[in-house]
Amino acid sequence: MTTKMAINAKDIFRNQHRLIRFIEQSIRLCSNQSLKTAQQQQQKSAAPDFEISASVNTEYTHAPEPIKHDKDLGHLFKASQLAVRLATPQQLQPKPDNDEELGFGKLFTDHMLKIYYHKSLGGWQKPEITPLENLVMHPAAKVLHYAVELFEGMKAYRGIDGKIRIFRPDMNMARMNLAAQRSGLPTFEGREFVKCLSRLLSIDSEWVPHTEAASLYIRPTLIGIDPTLGVASSDSALLYSILSPVGSYFKTGSNGAVSLLADPSYTRAWPGGVGNRKMGSNYAPTINVQKEAAARGLQQVLWLYGEDHQLTEVGTMNIFMFYVNDQGEQELITPPLNGLILPGITRDSILAMARQWGKFKVREGVFTMPMISELLNQGRLLELFGTGTACVVSPINRINYMGQDLYIPTMEQEKPVHELIRETLTDIQYGKVDHPWAVVID
Repeated sequence: MTTKMAINAKDIFRNQHRLIRFIEQSIRLCSNQSLKTAQQQQQKSAAPDFEISASVNTEYTHAPEPIKHDKDLGHLFKASQLAVRLATPQQLQPKPDNDEELGFGKLFTDHMLKIYYHKSLGGWQKPEITPLENLVMHPAAKVLHYAVELFEGMKAYRGIDGKIRIFRPDMNMARMNLAAQRSGLPTFEGREFVKCLSRLLSIDSEWVPHTEAASLYIRPTLIGIDPTLGVASSDSALLYSILSPVGSYFKTGSNGAVSLLADPSYTRAWPGGVGNRKMGSNYAPTINVQKEAAARGLQQVLWLYGEDHQLTEVGTMNIFMFYVNDQGEQELITPPLNGLILPGITRDSILAMARQWGKFKVREGVFTMPMISELLNQGRLLELFGTGTACVVSPINRINYMGQDLYIPTMEQEKPVHELIRETLTDIQYGKVDHPWAVVID
């Protein structure tokens, strides 16, 4: 092989992801156009209850405020500093045989993003994309002893036009930085991290499933790696992200709904705690309760709080109730951001959309299990459903509470609100509707 041929082969290998992406998009162009035409005809023939707006009314939603960094944080990283080390053929990960049958979080893509922070070296170091590899850290690393860590959950979606989109990443970055402040970990510029993530997604774009039944899960994580014992801020940290093609998150019943265990003897969060932050320490204590629910033939846990048994979250989801209120009005309600629940991005999006529709009352407020029982007895409870990035919308059809099964008529509605919400959100995420919440990855 001549020197020139070797250089050309090397260039092809380095840019294999671009070549594959181009071929895939070319192959799917005709089918995508046909699918888009059919969907447009179907939309014209249908008479939707609500019109999906391509704009966001600022009256109902707002951009997160910029994070305020500590004065001694040091220098910040920039996406322009990003270095890339592509995987060799031997380092490539096995790909799924069928996108339609993906589980959750069991397969990972070829590359990952890593950014180190060392206070002694002046702050954040240069970001780097590397082949997926194990992390090496000191056995005294603070993350291993004091759970000094946090994470986020995002998704990349392949649209009907072949483009890849992520959903409201600025919200994830703001939430991640708030959790970092609460954990004594270094904050960062969210926009720069999203730019780095976009490059990672571009490199591993062939992993984004070609179906609306699956997506590519993005798991940004920040851990304290200072090799010292003692409960204190970590002077060294690692911000990284891995990618995983995923299907459905929850196991559901035959009709797609979930059943719940509501046991007031267990509490997920309390005032003044960190129930409103996405930290691993919030999730480990829930595993044993989840096992108890499974042993009773139930799929998830409904977390209650207080002597009045307030509903807070479902498993790892926010919860919504659609019912007829005391004034005879249809109303959508979800628990308030009072420190007990995670400020979900899906939750915020649903509130904004529903308020903009203006077809029923929408509010944030406390509701309790006695209220659920009363509404059921009066025939005024219409739907209960969980929401989140992993599941989007998950309908609820049964709650085991105080030894009694409460059957929720969520799946019995002629035009269920939870289905309308799911369709609207996924239409935005998969590019069927042009919307500023869906950010296209170049």
